[in-house]
Amino acid sequence: MDPCAMPRVYRPDLGVLRPCNPILACGLVAGEVGRWTSSSSSERTTWRKPEVGWMKLNFDGSRNDATGAASIGGAFRDHEGAFVAGYAERMIVGGASSFTAELAALRRGLELAARYGWRRVWAEGDSRAVVDVVHGRAGVRSEEDRRQCGEIAALLPALDGVAVSHLCRDENKVAHGFAKLGHKARRRRVWHVVPPNEVLVFLQRDADRG
Repeated sequence: MDPCAMPRVYRPDLGVLRPCNPILACGLVAGEVGRWTSSSSSERTTWRKPEVGWMKLNFDGSRNDATGAASIGGAFRDHEGAFVAGYAERMIVGGASSFTAELAALRRGLELAARYGWRRVWAEGDSRAVVDVVHGRAGVRSEEDRRQCGEIAALLPALDGVAVSHLCRDENKVAHGFAKLGHKARRRRVWHVVPPNEVLVFLQRDADRG
């Protein structure tokens, strides 16, 4: 069978979806997402911990409209809601859009997951446009966005399961905090186990409620 014939991606709140976007379709890998509560809404209003065996990735892109500078960031947490790792960096692409930054943040998070052997990842961001692209409900036009999508697709075969969902912006503050740190980063930064002070209050908030 053609490996691209029946691509699937899982989203925790909607189950199995079949994307039609050819940029991502061949790379989407199926996995067992566990038991999430079904919802008629595609937007989750509170942060939730992942199931046992999964890593939660929250990602975000940030753009300074005044300078045009963009940065990315994200955080990984385990099934107990404990912080595992976070990342932040400035984008070197001049004039990157917020959408491009969001795609880059997801790409970097999946890259780190593959590197560290986290095989099942529930990725969640506050850009509905990015979630729509991943699920085949929208396409991309710019060359840079196509490149980001191609790199995401190339990473997915290294993972056993990928879930992608949308979270309202107020509940994605941990990732947003890392993305803001990216504006000040002179190089790629990765934090392990011990997070930076700037996100501590939001990590605790999510752990208490998740």
